[in-house]
Amino acid sequence: MDADRIVALVTAGGIELTDRRRNVRNDGWSLSFANGATVEVGDDGSARIGGKGTKAVAGLLDLPVAPRST
Repeated sequence: MDADRIVALVTAGGIELTDRRRNVRNDGWSLSFANGATVEVGDDGSARIGGKGTKAVAGLLDLPVAPRST
């Protein structure tokens, strides 16, 4: 999955993109959404979701929600 597709799917689901920038390692994108979710998208197509709105965004992207570490 690429960053443009993720942005299209999530915004079509009614959640606004608030920030898009290259990640610190410059090997992917960091996407932030209005519901508090962040998606880290690697140039290799990998994607990780975190933040408060994780479940909503994961549902729109049909991706599993990673368990929180304790």
